Amino acid sequence: MTYLCNPINMEYKYQYTHVMGAAVRYREAADPTLVRFKGKYFLFPSMTAGFLASDDLTDWTFHPLKDLPIYDYAPDARVIGDYLYFSASSKSKNCSFYRTKDPIEGIFEEIEGTFPFWDPNLFADDDGRVYLYWGCSNLTPIYGVELNPEDMKPLGEPIPLIYGNNTVIGYERSGENHVPKSPEEIEEIVRNVASGNPHLPEEQLAAIRKALGNDPYIEGAWMDKHNGQYYLQYASPGTQYNIYADGVYVGDHPLGPFRPAKNNPFSYKPGGFLPGAGHGSNCEDEHGNLWHASTMRVSVNHIFERRIGLWPAGFDQDGELFCNQRYGDWPFKVERARMDPWSDPEWMLLSYGKPAKASSFEEGRDPSKATDENVQTWWRAASDSPGEWLEVDLEQECDVYAVQINFADDRANVVIPEGAALQEGRFIDDSRHYTRWILEGSLDGKEYFVIENKSEAATDLPHDLVIREAGLKVRYLRCAVKEVPFGEPACLSGLRAFGIGVGERPKQVSGVRTELLSELDLAVEWDKDEAVGYNVLWGHAPDKLYHSHMVFGSRRLTIKALIQGQPLYVRVDAFNEVGIAEGEVRQAI
Repeated sequence: MTYLCNPINMEYKYQYTHVMGAAVRYREAADPTLVRFKGKYFLFPSMTAGFLASDDLTDWTFHPLKDLPIYDYAPDARVIGDYLYFSASSKSKNCSFYRTKDPIEGIFEEIEGTFPFWDPNLFADDDGRVYLYWGCSNLTPIYGVELNPEDMKPLGEPIPLIYGNNTVIGYERSGENHVPKSPEEIEEIVRNVASGNPHLPEEQLAAIRKALGNDPYIEGAWMDKHNGQYYLQYASPGTQYNIYADGVYVGDHPLGPFRPAKNNPFSYKPGGFLPGAGHGSNCEDEHGNLWHASTMRVSVNHIFERRIGLWPAGFDQDGELFCNQRYGDWPFKVERARMDPWSDPEWMLLSYGKPAKASSFEEGRDPSKATDENVQTWWRAASDSPGEWLEVDLEQECDVYAVQINFADDRANVVIPEGAALQEGRFIDDSRHYTRWILEGSLDGKEYFVIENKSEAATDLPHDLVIREAGLKVRYLRCAVKEVPFGEPACLSGLRAFGIGVGERPKQVSGVRTELLSELDLAVEWDKDEAVGYNVLWGHAPDKLYHSHMVFGSRRLTIKALIQGQPLYVRVDAFNEVGIAEGEVRQAI
């Protein structure tokens, strides 16, 4: 397969933990490090108990890690010479480094650590000098230090490099859509935590209050070098929010001083089906294309219920680092050649808001939840019997080229498996699970043909992707679920169809109006038309509209990710099931 549709189509591991005294089970993969080593791509995500390897960035195979700290968050991997180096996070013990010449078949040699760190990132400069960056806090900054490449011990004292600054940098403001929780909401959460954990000391409750406050988490460092400049990226303000992003600072030396890049945040995906694009890494492929991998947010069963996204990225003619997330969870082709990172999608979204029905459903989990382009809502069957199905009516015969089938977890009465030993408060489930289904199509809703049969699949892919490059004439799509992990009722958060519909492209958006609500907030409004959705683009120059927010069901958006004192240009694009109509660029006033 040469197509990708975020989140990455991989097996996301289940883990168990406790929240307010109750056992919780959810899938998680986050904080991805993506590197190319000896002709292969290697992906190291948090809480995966291993890593994934690929030859083409689309098909991934899982490889378990043994005798490495798999329960330590934010694993970092970096190629230095003939070795792939690995490290991960701990605040309670010295963190070691590990290296191998063959991550799949070889062993990892330990280089004993001398100090604790969280969210690490190694960087080897062209002159052979090695540096470490780390930090994950709403109190402390991103640090950097030079290491001795022989024993990986520090050659000096840590240097503070990036601090949070959410009074000037709008995208660092915490909260869903950058709207912070009120003091009353924070106290309610703290009371709930305290009631479920009556023995928690007051200092821990105070720490929870602080974590829920407005100060952003500054974390997830990653260093790149381009044309002699050093690009130190960081994530903020919190992984559980739709606005989790990666910003970047630029300097002339690996340890600074650093200045904020003009294009910030360079990775930012607050809208669409699956939002979030923070705590990531950059990797150049064999053809010179740059890719950005980062964390996407589900955060329903647990705030760390997360997935991995991968997007085209690059440096523009002025050295600005960018990432294209305009249609960031739609299918796109991964070429084995030099790519245009700003190319429009080949296929349009066909399933948004379309009528859906099912064999059964539970109250509040009706079939419409599978077509609302919201990963946090889903259809749930009323029984756990094999064969429960969901059907979407595209309302007209369409040329369908791709279907993404997104399974959700709607767990109740979870029990941690007997004998499971929790490490760092959690247990990663390495059991063999299966997600099995049959996808059918129909022109009339009476006679059906099989599009894909995975009723005997030996895989557990909760965001599976079906591609038909030749296209299929389809009006109705039906997914019959044969098996999901733990024998639970089937849950689908998105049965998403992509292709070309019938009719004309939408008209250009008219009546666009902007209003600066503050130095960090801009309201954008436009006239109603017949488009399926909109992409609101903005940037600090008319030819650098690198930021985007996809909007459904509204003709107004408040952009709260501005940077104080920076020029601002805006464009509103409309899209439907046939194509895209670009709007006019205007300076925000």
